[in-house]
Amino acid sequence: MLPFQSTCSFLFFSVFQPSFIHMSGSRVNSFFLGNSSGVNFSIILNPRDAETGKLQLANCSGNRRAGDWKLDVTPGVNTSKVTVSLSRTLELCLPNATECCPSPLCMLETLQVVACRGSVMLAQLLIQAEIFANSSFAGNVSENATIIPNQAFKPLGSCPCDLTAGACDVRCCCDLECTPDLLQLFSESCFTGVFGGDVNPPFDQLCSSQSMEYTPEWFPFLCVQSSLDNTPFLGYFYHGSTSTPKVPSFKIPLQTSPGKPFTGYREGDPIITEEDEYFTVPQQSMAGQCVGNAPVAYLHNFDVKCLTSLESYKEGLPHDVRINSGTADFIQQNVVYRAITDRSKFITESENLLAAEVLCQNVTFAEHYKFTWKDGNIEQINVTVFLGSLCDGEILTQRFTVEFLSLNSTDGEDLFENPGYQVGKPVKAANLNASDPLGSLNIWQPAGRGLCASATYRPVLFGVDSYSGCILEVDINEDCSLLRGNVTEKLNALIRATHIGKRDNSSYSDVNDWVEIIRLDPFSSNVSTGGLRGICPDIPANLNIRIIFAKVGAVQGIPQQQILAVQISYSTVLWQFQCGIGCKNTLSILPITASVQFIEVPAQPPPPVTRYRRIYAEFDCNKNEVCWPQLLYPLTRFYTGEPYSQCLAKGLFLAFLVLLAAITSNPWFSKLWNR
Repeated sequence: MLPFQSTCSFLFFSVFQPSFIHMSGSRVNSFFLGNSSGVNFSIILNPRDAETGKLQLANCSGNRRAGDWKLDVTPGVNTSKVTVSLSRTLELCLPNATECCPSPLCMLETLQVVACRGSVMLAQLLIQAEIFANSSFAGNVSENATIIPNQAFKPLGSCPCDLTAGACDVRCCCDLECTPDLLQLFSESCFTGVFGGDVNPPFDQLCSSQSMEYTPEWFPFLCVQSSLDNTPFLGYFYHGSTSTPKVPSFKIPLQTSPGKPFTGYREGDPIITEEDEYFTVPQQSMAGQCVGNAPVAYLHNFDVKCLTSLESYKEGLPHDVRINSGTADFIQQNVVYRAITDRSKFITESENLLAAEVLCQNVTFAEHYKFTWKDGNIEQINVTVFLGSLCDGEILTQRFTVEFLSLNSTDGEDLFENPGYQVGKPVKAANLNASDPLGSLNIWQPAGRGLCASATYRPVLFGVDSYSGCILEVDINEDCSLLRGNVTEKLNALIRATHIGKRDNSSYSDVNDWVEIIRLDPFSSNVSTGGLRGICPDIPANLNIRIIFAKVGAVQGIPQQQILAVQISYSTVLWQFQCGIGCKNTLSILPITASVQFIEVPAQPPPPVTRYRRIYAEFDCNKNEVCWPQLLYPLTRFYTGEPYSQCLAKGLFLAFLVLLAAITSNPWFSKLWNR
């Protein structure tokens, strides 16, 4: 996961993020990054000078209310949420109404939020508010039934885009509720066609129509003289037989109970308890947050760390719960409790509180589960629980590990016969060009403030798509060539290998057990910045690792997965120095990331398409615009556009005309006619 998460604890100065907001609603949020202890927040209305238009010098003597605006602050550890909201209504004024918007452009003001510690200003937030009045309907709705005209003789409505009663619909220029002031806002973007109110457009056959690009010579003799009320567009409404479509339901039936496995577990199956529920241990979600009720999957190892405090601490599943072994038998957990002696490895942050005010509680610091299995069944469960004291104001890093060991394991080493990779196992890397072939394939691990200088590594796990990164501090006068080299060096430090093992038991002495890493160098366009400072193009800030694997077999019903190829590529970005309102800092940040993607392909190439299937595809109505098999579709029972009797009569008449044309075009017919 990324070290630079939403807490943004990597910043070493106080700043609003974002520092400028264009506001179009009644509420807007920003974040104050830094320690908010002792910081006073205030809001200033219209901080610009009326004559010069420049921002006035901000001061720290304001409060959290200014005019119709109010400021709310939600403090956090290193991040505080700042909310600016409007405390008045945005409804357009009706006659003899107050506390409303007199004009459609209700609010056009400039706001400034200032963060001060004492008389020292730490950061500024500039907000440009441009808010229009709501046009929602607030009148009485008539209960009279609407008379719908016959659509075969009269259009359903003269303004189809008028969807809201008593209110102006945006871009609907035929809406009678729209005032001239509102029409000016979208007069250049009105809806066109029938939906925009052109319900009776002139058709091409009309004598007065000039829409045809090419008018034949016989057009004046065969054109139609008619009013626009008698439009052929009304012919789109017909009275034919209809059929109710069978739409498949998107609802998935909920499983009320997991179900007891009586034939043994398979890889990935959730482990079931005696109460016919999932056996859960806290795990990390795709968003990086810990989920307390995550089911444990059979033969899937994991090692996660979760942050919690005494206020948000929750106990997990009780350890006296019995587990379904896979054959309808239940086994008890063997639990061993131990006390934590060194709390510094788990307590990552604490606040300075008086000893008399501290409230402490004995909680779980770590839990280690070891499942012993054989032939799809769980034989034994050993649990080690580490307990310690957690006090109010402290942040605890809990650790949860789950490990599956075969019954033939000795001294904690798994002797499972499957040579392929299993999900959650580290990917094996090697440097076959060096005397020491041991290599590594890593991604970043969150640490400290998220800076690359203090970031640690963790190995890439098979089958687990990952995304991580760190923050690089860049000076405004940084040389672009040196910056590219520094970033490339940071990314290459993650991959200290030339080959990746095809299997989990790949031998360093056998070259055939390894696949070479395909490296694609970053693209460089050599674009010159013209001597501008703070701009560097083509920075290889993203490392993309793609691992292609396939299931080549199975051992004891468990798939044997093998890596076929590994590719490494870079994505470049344009780095630009970010400057706040004050622009007092000469350091900016550049996030660099690394992503790992596992792509599964078939172990064997699919069989080639036969000649019969290629020829048959030419007559597939779902893949071609011309569908010859449906030439006589209007004569079948499946056609519902018109009654079947009319379709049959028209079809027979058309066949008669074709037969008559064939007879009259024959030479013997002309001879017979002359006689």
